[in-house]
Amino acid sequence: MRIRVRLFARQRELAGAREVVLDVPPGATIETAWGALVALHPALADGRPYVRFARNGEYAAPDASLAEGDELACIPPVSGGSGEDGGDEADPADPGPAGPRRIIELVPAPLPPSLGRELADRLATPADGAVVVFEGRTRETPGVPAPGEEAEARRHAGRRVEALEYEAFEPLALRVLGEIADAAAARFGVERLAIVHATGDVPLGAVSVVIVACAPHRDAAFDAARFAMDATKARAPIWKAERFADGHVWIGRPAATELPGDGAAGPRDGRPPRPPGDDRADSR
Repeated sequence: MRIRVRLFARQRELAGAREVVLDVPPGATIETAWGALVALHPALADGRPYVRFARNGEYAAPDASLAEGDELACIPPVSGGSGEDGGDEADPADPGPAGPRRIIELVPAPLPPSLGRELADRLATPADGAVVVFEGRTRETPGVPAPGEEAEARRHAGRRVEALEYEAFEPLALRVLGEIADAAAARFGVERLAIVHATGDVPLGAVSVVIVACAPHRDAAFDAARFAMDATKARAPIWKAERFADGHVWIGRPAATELPGDGAAGPRDGRPPRPPGDDRADSR
């Protein structure tokens, strides 16, 4: 049977292709397809411990079966992130506050400098005593390289980052960000939330992601905004490359295929704390 494999970020560069058509035996699993892909492109082999998979736009386990015509997306380490649709309007049968309850978007760069304020004005209602706006901006110091990018990162050590380049698997990214917004509502009671992420080139000092959380009380708004940013970076299939004068380095870590555990998120969304002073890659 024939399937279509989509590649992103560093994998795309190593294979020299965005898509690869594979013929695999009936009943083949995702892992079988990966083996067939590596047979065609051996340079991909070393990345297997860090790769996650999506079948037909949803995360799937390596032992999941494939069918004729399936689309298999290979998800390299991610950094960055977006919902179910472009805007979740309030139920017209509900006489509650007017306007959108959720804004989830992937937007070609540049993002307007006033976007945070505009999103807050669209989402906030008279019931909201707290509006938290977070902006992630391109900074000049480099972050942590993705697995396999260490040598390239050493080549650029000590140099200033000139821009970021974002690439996204849009259907899955929008679905994942919708799940993140659902989780923020369930955990913190925050229904009015925006996650807007740029794709393409974002120059030094420019905004790449905006998160807005509106709630009656500040604790819920702060917690929801932090959770949304951390979960977006951990799980959404959005890839980030730091661009230098003579090259680029992909940044990130293996994607989390599930949201963090039950209950309110703790520091860094349940991840182990970093050493003191290590705040790399927190804001972008």
